[in-house]
Amino acid sequence: MHSMETPSNGHAEVRVVAASPEVARRIAEVLRRCFDATEQRSYPAGPDGGTRLDLTVDTTRAAEPARSWLETSRSESTAGPWETATGGDETA
Repeated sequence: MHSMETPSNGHAEVRVVAASPEVARRIAEVLRRCFDATEQRSYPAGPDGGTRLDLTVDTTRAAEPARSWLETSRSESTAGPWETATGGDETA
């Protein structure tokens, strides 16, 4: 049974469902290159086949390029939908 507990601050539970274990592992590898992550846990996805892979990522310990992107997205999150973080209008 899957735990419904909220992850600790700065962590995210990620679930990948793919047609094959190889595809699920490739996605997990990309996530691990961007964030510290736990070892994945792999399960059958359902009666029709496929693979479900669960892992926990630590967004407080991001590697490049995720670190740069996260820092940029945090500063832009305070801007309105049509403005940059510096207040400029992106539509002009």
